[in-house]
Amino acid sequence: MEDVLILSIESSCDETAAAVIKNGREVLANVIHSQIDLHTLYGGVVPEIASRQHIEKVNQVINKALDEAGVTLDDITAIAVTYGPGLVGALLVGVSAAKAIAFATGKPLIGVHHIEGHICANFIENKELEPPFHCLVVSGGHTHLVHVKDYGVYEILGRTRDDAAGEAFDKVARAIGLGYPGGPKVDKLSNEGNPDAIVFPRAKMADNVYDFSFSGLKSAVLNYINSMEMKGEEINRADVAASFQKAVTDVLVEHSIDAMREVGSKRLAIAGGVASNQHLRAAMIEACGKEGIEFFYPSPIYCTDNAAMIGVAGYYEYIRGTRHGYDLNAMPNLKLGERI
Repeated sequence: MEDVLILSIESSCDETAAAVIKNGREVLANVIHSQIDLHTLYGGVVPEIASRQHIEKVNQVINKALDEAGVTLDDITAIAVTYGPGLVGALLVGVSAAKAIAFATGKPLIGVHHIEGHICANFIENKELEPPFHCLVVSGGHTHLVHVKDYGVYEILGRTRDDAAGEAFDKVARAIGLGYPGGPKVDKLSNEGNPDAIVFPRAKMADNVYDFSFSGLKSAVLNYINSMEMKGEEINRADVAASFQKAVTDVLVEHSIDAMREVGSKRLAIAGGVASNQHLRAAMIEACGKEGIEFFYPSPIYCTDNAAMIGVAGYYEYIRGTRHGYDLNAMPNLKLGERI
């Protein structure tokens, strides 16, 4: 069988990325241009700036990916691109570039769901992993507990009702003066704190036990900080970070393990930017070990937004027969499992 080479493009937020993926599991090139330093100046991602940066960098990362993979556009089988969810202006840059390349070369165009890409990141280094399995997706904009029934077939068991886990990390980090991006900084500072110093709430949803809510937890942290400041008492930032992180981790682990128990599943994966959090990984490894559950996770480079994961998802869409026309558009509010 002839090799399938996917050129993939990702521009949903503040990383401009391109990759070349061989047969769905082998990364020939994975190029990422991060804008973190630029957006740190503003305390978060500025959509207009992100879009302009994507325009400046998209052709550069595509050409670099092709060079690193040692291939040309003639060798590519299909073009995959993130078309949602994400920032509409940022998405449009990647989608436009992918459509232009597909049109110029006559190669098939495949739109990929960003969250499905995160889930598929697990296939890169875990060659033995195949559906069905469960996956916890935790990122700046999304928190989902998903049953991966087959390649491209997903059942959502639970999702956040308000703030995503990563969003809560960013807001708490800002409140205790850590700045942006919050997740890695909270994770690092937590090493110096006592996770049992402050008891923050763990929300449970009565109508769906697998749904998440982090807004109340975030508010509890802000209220604690305000209360301490009003009393003139010193705030131990490391203890706040560690206690907050433990509350988030406890909920994520508990929901995931409860779902696995209910269906008798023995394979759990994690994906998304927060999946690189060391405390969350350690807690998951411990909990899965006690339950006899196999636990899979990507390397940190495949947890953040990247094009390799989009190429993997694009490969499985390609072999399923998915093809998109040149009318493919950015869909910033695309839900997991939705198709166009």
